[in-house]
Amino acid sequence: MPSAISDRLTVAAEPVLTLLDRDHSILAFNERVLDWAYRPEVPLIERLRYLCIVSSNLDEFFEVRAAPHLGASVAGDRKGNYTVESFERLAEAAHALVARQYALYNDELIPTFASKGIQVVSHGERNPAQRKWVHEYFEREVRPLLIPVGLDPAHPFPQVANKSLNFIVRLSGKDAFGRENPIAIVKVPRVLPRVIRMPAKVSGGKTLFIALSSIVRAHLSSMFPGREVGEFSQFRVTRHSDLAVDEEDVKNLRTALRQGLQHRHYGQAVRLEVSASCAESLSNFLLAQFNLPPQALYRVHGPVNLARLTQLIDLLDEPQLRFPPYQASYPVTLSPGQSFFDRLQRGDALIHQPFESFEGVLAFLREAVQDPQVLAIKQTIYRAGTGSEMMDLLREAVRRGKEVTVVVELKARFDEEANINWAEMLESIGAQVVYGVVGLKTHAKMLLVTRREGKQMRRYGHLSTGNYNPRTATLYTDISHLTADPLLTADMEAVFVHMASQSRLPKLNHMWLAPFDLHRNLVARIDALGAAAAAGEPARIVAKMNALTDEDLIAALVRAGQKGVKIDLIVRGACTLPARVPGLTDNIRVRSVIGRFLEHSRVFYFRQALDESLYLSSADWMNRNMMRRIELAWPVTDPVLRQRLIDECLVAYLHDGRDAWDLGPDGVYRRVYEDTHPGEDGASRAIEAHGAQTALMNRYASRGLRRAASRD
Repeated sequence: MPSAISDRLTVAAEPVLTLLDRDHSILAFNERVLDWAYRPEVPLIERLRYLCIVSSNLDEFFEVRAAPHLGASVAGDRKGNYTVESFERLAEAAHALVARQYALYNDELIPTFASKGIQVVSHGERNPAQRKWVHEYFEREVRPLLIPVGLDPAHPFPQVANKSLNFIVRLSGKDAFGRENPIAIVKVPRVLPRVIRMPAKVSGGKTLFIALSSIVRAHLSSMFPGREVGEFSQFRVTRHSDLAVDEEDVKNLRTALRQGLQHRHYGQAVRLEVSASCAESLSNFLLAQFNLPPQALYRVHGPVNLARLTQLIDLLDEPQLRFPPYQASYPVTLSPGQSFFDRLQRGDALIHQPFESFEGVLAFLREAVQDPQVLAIKQTIYRAGTGSEMMDLLREAVRRGKEVTVVVELKARFDEEANINWAEMLESIGAQVVYGVVGLKTHAKMLLVTRREGKQMRRYGHLSTGNYNPRTATLYTDISHLTADPLLTADMEAVFVHMASQSRLPKLNHMWLAPFDLHRNLVARIDALGAAAAAGEPARIVAKMNALTDEDLIAALVRAGQKGVKIDLIVRGACTLPARVPGLTDNIRVRSVIGRFLEHSRVFYFRQALDESLYLSSADWMNRNMMRRIELAWPVTDPVLRQRLIDECLVAYLHDGRDAWDLGPDGVYRRVYEDTHPGEDGASRAIEAHGAQTALMNRYASRGLRRAASRD
C-alpha cells in the first residue's frame, strides 16, 4: 500500500506526499518493456524476445513478490502493507498485463511470423504427413518419459514442480480394476524441448515448428487405453521461490542452501495458469489442490509459458528479422597488448559496457594470472554464470601458486546453484573461499591484484557497477573502473580483509560502504545540497540507478527539492517517488530508459555551484541495498573520466527523445517522443533522433573503426 513520509519532511502537515506502490511500479516497468514488442519498427524476432523477457520477469515477480499479498488475502487481513485489497489490486494489474501479452502474441506476432513463412503449427492445421511425423516424434522422444497418474486414494495429486508443464485430464469409463477415477495428471519433463522444428521434408518450403504442448495434447487419448478422454487442459503453477535460510542457526551456509534448493521447486503456490478453454470444474479442482483463490487463476490464449518461446528464437536462422549484430569496440582508454600495470600507473581507465567490450576486464585478469610478479588476487563473485572464463582464470592462478581469495555470494537469487558449484571447485584446488558476512549479501563487485614491484607491493583494482559475467556484459549497460590509485585500492584491501576476517573496518579513504556509511553519506550529501540551495547557491543532483524505494533517501530528495535543488532521477525499474507533484516534488523529475540493452549502471552526480562530484556504485537506492548488503560507492576523481561519465550516462539519457519514459505526478509513465530538456546543456541531434543507447552504439562503433584504420 502507498505510504506517507510527511513525518520525515520539513514541510507542513498538509499536503502529504504519498509514495507510489513498489509492486505496481515493477509491473509498470514490465509494461514499458512490453512496449518494445509492440513497436513495428523493431525486428520481428526481437519483438518476440521482448515478449519473452516480460514473461520471464513476471515469473520472477510472482516467485518473489506475490506471496505476502496472497497470504494476506487468504487470512482476510485489512490493515498493513499487505491486505486483501493489495492482493486484489495486484491481481487486477497482473491480469491486464498478461492479457496484453497474449493479445499481442495472437493478433500481431503470430500472423506476422506466418506472413514470413514461419509458423507454429497446431494439430488442426497439420496435414497427414506432418501428423505422421509428429506421431513418430512422440513415440520416439516423448512417450518414454511420460507417466500419466490417475488420481485415487492410492495415487494422490502428484508434486508439481514450479513453472513446469502439465496436463489435467477428465476420463470417462472405468480403470483396469473397475473403478472410476475420473481425473488424471500428466507431468511433462523439463528435459524435453518446448519447441521443435519440423524437418524440411514435411514443411513444404516453410519454417514450421511444433509446440511440445501440442504434441502431448494430440496424444492424450493414447495414454489412457480403454478410457475416453473428455475435458483437458495444460496447466502451470508458479511457486514462491525466495530461499529463506537462518544464517545465524546453520553451521554450514553452503550445505543449508544446497538443501534449500532441493525444495525451491515445491514452495507455496502463488499463481495457476491454464488454457483459456479449460473447463471451470477442472480449474476449480486445481485451485483447490494448490489452495489458491480465483484471482490467482490466469486463463491464457496460447502456451502457458511464453518465456519458453526463447527456444523458437534460438532455432530461427533469420538475421534480417533480428537487430543488426553489434560488435563492441575494445575500450578506448586501453590498447590491446599493452600491459595493464604500465597503463594504470599513468592513470585510471573506464570501460562503458556493452558499448565497449568486457574483454578489457578479462585481459586485466589474464595478465595478472600470467605475471610471475603478481602474488595475490582477490575477487568478489555475485553472478558469474556457468562456463565462465573468469573462473577458469582464477583456477589457473591457484595452479600457478598465487594466493587467491574469492568472496562468493551464495545467496545471489536464482544463481545460488552455479555459485555453490564454483565455490566448491575453487575450494577443492586450494583457493581461499569465503561467503561474506553472515546476514548480509555481498553485492559489491571488486577485483584486486597485488604485485611485487622492486622492494614494494603495489595494488591494482577493478571496480564495477555490474557482474563478472561475460554474457550479461553484452546485454547490460555497466561501468568498469580500473585503477592503481593507492588510496582507493587500500580501501578495497580493507573491505576484503573485513569480509574475510569480520574484523572492525578501518576508516576508508574514498569509499562509502553499506551497511556502514553509504546510506548515511548519501543522505548527508543530499541534505548539504539542500542547505546550499536554501542559501542561494545553485545545486544539482542527477542519479541513475535500477530502483528507488528507500524512504529515507526519498525523504532527503524531497527536502532538497523543496529547498531549490534541481533533481533528475534516471530509474530503470521500480520507483516509489512521485515526480512533479505540485507543492511537493516540483523540482524532481523521474524518467526510465528502456532500450536494446538493460540499463544497469549506477551513477550519482552532485554539484554545488562549481564544485561537482560523481560516484559509481553497486547499489540501488533500496533499503535492502543500504542495510542488508555489502555495497560500494566510490568517487571518480579524474576530471576527464568524470566528464565522460556525465556525458554518456547522464546527459545522453536526459536528452533521450526515443526510448525514455517520464513519470507524471499521477504516477503514470508516458513515453517521450522528443527531447524534453531542449534548453539544457548536452542536447544532441544523434540522441534526439536515435535515443541514448543507439547514439552511444554509433559513437563507439565509429571509434572502433577509427582505431582499426589507424592500426592499418
